[in-house]
Amino acid sequence: MKKAVAVIGAGAWGTALAAHAARLGHDVRLWAREADVARDVNELHENRPLLAGVPLPPSIRASTDPREVLEAADLVVLVPPSAFLRSVAASIAPHVPRAARVAIATKGIENESLLLMLDVVAQALPDADPEALVVLSGPSFAREVASGLPTDVVVASRDEASATEVQAALHAPFFRVYTSKDPIGVEVGGALKNVLAIAAGACDGLGLGTNARAALVTRGLSEMARLGAALGGDPLTFMGLSGVGDLILTTTGALSRNRTLGLKVAEGVDPAGYLASQRTVAEGFLTARAAWQLAQRHGVDVPITEQVYRVLHEGRPLLDAMKQLMTRDQKDELWGIRP
Repeated sequence: MKKAVAVIGAGAWGTALAAHAARLGHDVRLWAREADVARDVNELHENRPLLAGVPLPPSIRASTDPREVLEAADLVVLVPPSAFLRSVAASIAPHVPRAARVAIATKGIENESLLLMLDVVAQALPDADPEALVVLSGPSFAREVASGLPTDVVVASRDEASATEVQAALHAPFFRVYTSKDPIGVEVGGALKNVLAIAAGACDGLGLGTNARAALVTRGLSEMARLGAALGGDPLTFMGLSGVGDLILTTTGALSRNRTLGLKVAEGVDPAGYLASQRTVAEGFLTARAAWQLAQRHGVDVPITEQVYRVLHEGRPLLDAMKQLMTRDQKDELWGIRP
């Protein structure tokens, strides 16, 4: 059934989701902060700054006016960077139709509050039912989704009917959408995979080998499961698309902005300076601090996340961080996960 879909955030991921929804025949409107991006989408049917060379469906209408984008929307998809999700959601709150289904495709942890994105939106959209909010995650590079390449994602909500409704709106043969009742686990996976991708990039940049990268990815998955379980998530969720699926993609794929950041750090580039020169966002940079603080709050052991935080935000040399990881006490493999 055709729906009015409002995508809030015209970054690469928001643009890709808008393109997918438009290809399904939905009436898609895209909110862009930058006037040049909105103009490109409307006139050139392309997002040149962030998805250069990828043609977009001409039916997408972009605007910098949230009231225009949100008018009579059936489905609202929020895709701002995590650092701006609260402010953007609060600014559009008066214009979100009460009957609209709200889905959150932003991945991260809010630095100030240490809240997951669903909880941030629940506070910023006071008229929305927090039980009915939906999160969307999974292994999905924006350029490939925008190009119509095969992708699987998961939508999660405490309310099964809400997840099923979003699934029905976005599911397609080349964009399979699965449902989950575990938004906490889905969000933790989507947030931590970016941190671990930075570690994987640094590992590759140092030339430590594929054995080391495989070990890092696997032990990183354990960190996801420990933190997710401590927050109330289901450890089995991390065996799915938002856990191991997104982790594999982001730690190995050449399109991963977070893996690229790790490679740059291994070259000796200042991470903050590098990110300041980029128009795109590497969510793992800020998430590393928030995830480390959140783990500390709940008494969860996350050694890889800790070392990424120390390197990015405290200037710890990479080789020192590697030594810290390799000389830890011996452990049972499932320590901290097994009930």
